Amino acid sequence: MLRLSLRMTLRDWRAGELRFLLVALMIAVASLSSVGFFVDRMRNGLNRDAHQLLGADLLISADQAINPAWRSEAQKRGLTMAETVVFPSMAIAGEGDNVATKLVSLKAVTPGYPLRGNLKLSQAQQGPEVITKIVPPAGTVWIDPALLISLKLKIGDQLKLGDKTLSITQLIANEPDRGAGFMNFAPRVMVNMADLTATNLIQNGSRVTYRLLLAGPAAAITQFQKWLQEGIERNQTKGVRLESLESGRPEMRATLDRAEQFLSLVGLLSAMLAAVAVAMAARRFMLRHLDACAMLRCLGQTQNQVTGMYLIEFLMIGIVGSAAGVIVGFAGHYVLLEWLGKLVSNDLPSATWQPALQGIATGLLLLVGFALPPILQLRNVPHNRVIRREQDAPQALTLVTYLLGLGMFVGLLLWQAGDVKLGLLTAGGFLIGLLVFALVSWLGVASLKRLRGLSSNTAWRFAVTALQRRPGATVIQVVSLALGLMALLLLTVVRGDLITAWKSATPADAPNQFVINIQPDQKNDIATRLKQVAQPVLYPMIRGRLIEVNNKAITDSTYPDDRAKRLVDREFNLSTMTDMPASNTLIAGKWYQDTQSEASVEEGIAKTLGLKLGDKLTFDVAGQKITAPITSLRKLDWGSMRVNFFVIINPKAVVDLPQTWITAFHLPESDQRFVNQLTLDYPNLTVVDVGAMLKQVQSVLDQVITAVEFLFLFTLASGVLVLYAALAGSQDLRMREAALLRALGATRKQLSQAQWIEFLLVGGLAGVLAASGASAIGWALAHFSFNFEWQFSPVVWIVGLFVGAACALIGGWLGLRNVLNQPPLLSLREG
Repeated sequence: MLRLSLRMTLRDWRAGELRFLLVALMIAVASLSSVGFFVDRMRNGLNRDAHQLLGADLLISADQAINPAWRSEAQKRGLTMAETVVFPSMAIAGEGDNVATKLVSLKAVTPGYPLRGNLKLSQAQQGPEVITKIVPPAGTVWIDPALLISLKLKIGDQLKLGDKTLSITQLIANEPDRGAGFMNFAPRVMVNMADLTATNLIQNGSRVTYRLLLAGPAAAITQFQKWLQEGIERNQTKGVRLESLESGRPEMRATLDRAEQFLSLVGLLSAMLAAVAVAMAARRFMLRHLDACAMLRCLGQTQNQVTGMYLIEFLMIGIVGSAAGVIVGFAGHYVLLEWLGKLVSNDLPSATWQPALQGIATGLLLLVGFALPPILQLRNVPHNRVIRREQDAPQALTLVTYLLGLGMFVGLLLWQAGDVKLGLLTAGGFLIGLLVFALVSWLGVASLKRLRGLSSNTAWRFAVTALQRRPGATVIQVVSLALGLMALLLLTVVRGDLITAWKSATPADAPNQFVINIQPDQKNDIATRLKQVAQPVLYPMIRGRLIEVNNKAITDSTYPDDRAKRLVDREFNLSTMTDMPASNTLIAGKWYQDTQSEASVEEGIAKTLGLKLGDKLTFDVAGQKITAPITSLRKLDWGSMRVNFFVIINPKAVVDLPQTWITAFHLPESDQRFVNQLTLDYPNLTVVDVGAMLKQVQSVLDQVITAVEFLFLFTLASGVLVLYAALAGSQDLRMREAALLRALGATRKQLSQAQWIEFLLVGGLAGVLAASGASAIGWALAHFSFNFEWQFSPVVWIVGLFVGAACALIGGWLGLRNVLNQPPLLSLREG
């Protein structure tokens, strides 16, 4: 049986019966494997560097100075300690007209840092790296190579941080606890903790993160962590987070998980289309082997022998196709690494065998799920098929296997997505899309009956009759082409519209400079200075922590949602003003009259925290408690890039609370010297250049979009395969019909024109469906994800109509160009 299966496989391969099936499997496996290898290397890199992500065995992170009692207890338990203080600040280089400033991430460290992992330094960009066990000596500063370029500095130059000028002596090549190789917008500047006080950068309202790093025996660390956790819960201490080797960096792992799911779902779209192609290829294989199976049955083969022979043949094709797909996917993941090079570390470990095994398993799953039902139909071919061309209806077992294939398909989605809800939503969305496209296509085919009499042209009547004669094949052709074109339109026309709408949501004169940490005694002077370039409004900013809602203390169990927990675990930036900002819209309640304590809350955070009008909020501001009921809800225009606040409290209620000031204004690129001089005169200010950040964000998005477009190439290839399969599946029937019509007197020209009309109708309908689907997805993205106005463009439908017709014509010509070459005598002989 094995020898016979090998001979049948070689015969079918030479006849071209298996090539299409092989290509469909390769594309499905390659699309998923490329993502699998990429994510596998990223995850292995995180696991490899797990002990370095913290720089310690236990990390205590707080937005207030570390409690001295915690430090004393750790010392009693014999734990090794080091401390860091991290916050954004402005670095100043040069003098006079040559002064330049840059927003940096300042990090002050104590001797012993890092406790785990290695800090690597270099003397030049791309120079040799040297492991160090010391921290910057007093009076010196170590910086990122990126800062060296942006400020046009060199080793030995001076860098001013606040009131302190330090000498640059080293470049930071690798900082173990900075993250898993992901880019950081603000370049690092590292100083000795002894120099921090002299900078005078930490003022009231400064956003500072204090960290205590601890290392020691595992048992001692576990016991200390338990003691500390109990104290935090007992005292309801807020703004403190504990991180250990077991937890790693949860935000980094969450980021990788989201990236994995997103890329996997893009790959799954290819696999879903390829699965349709596999099913159609297997069905065509079955139809073309009915006569051969009947002959084998007449020669003595049993049903089990027929089934076993074809199962072995498909198994061999499955293994070869899956292995080839894994190889293509392995090569493809290097493209992802190249295009995402600025986002990921270039020092990733080698890929494991797991993605390869998953790829092969995926290919075999697709083959079993979508090719097994047609094979089982071959099992039931009767002996008398050789003299009677009738085909029996599929038996119950065959229908059950189709359900098995659908179940395997859903299981594949769940496996690849890694999330039950996400996988089910994806499967449901795909199936609903298929049903909608299929329904519209069926209605379109049904409506052709009325259009048949619009023209007396023979070719038109032939085309309409052919489409109605094969409604199932026509619907499959329309749906398959529509899915592939929808992906293409999303990548081109709709993507361009999304970017245009996003840019138009942010005005050209929108503020691109944010100035924070303005002290009360500096407010008037800075306001006067700013009037030279703009007419900004300075807003007070009060840092307070939400501790009670309706007189109920907020605990760890108050909000199960992670985002809500993060919000209440940190300090809010509160503000106060008499009039509501122009970019805000009142959606509920009334703006306060400033006669009693009142609060206005942004609608998004109110929804996240479950707040409503009338709820009483209690904030802790530098040890002082303030309670204010919610009297209004506001909608913010985040696209305006102006200063916005989640919570605004009336001025009379916060008159005695400590405040700093914040403002935003638009500064032309030619006036950059103004910012440089401002930060030189007021070193405590932090000026955030949002324009530069937006450019960096756009650069990152461009890389991600490019990577997604690369994966969508697999999707488009799968769509083309499905289209070809749909056309090729009807090729034999078309050949017989064409030969019969020619034998009855139809001319070659009439049949050729009928085919072109048929393809134009199929392609045009598919293009319109694809444009509608792409526009609907674009609207959903704009409305639910990006929150900006979406304008439906007629260009999408025009492009879809013409591209759909063109694809159908090209695909039809490639698949059916030999139909009219069939001699009419064929139909007479087969009849």
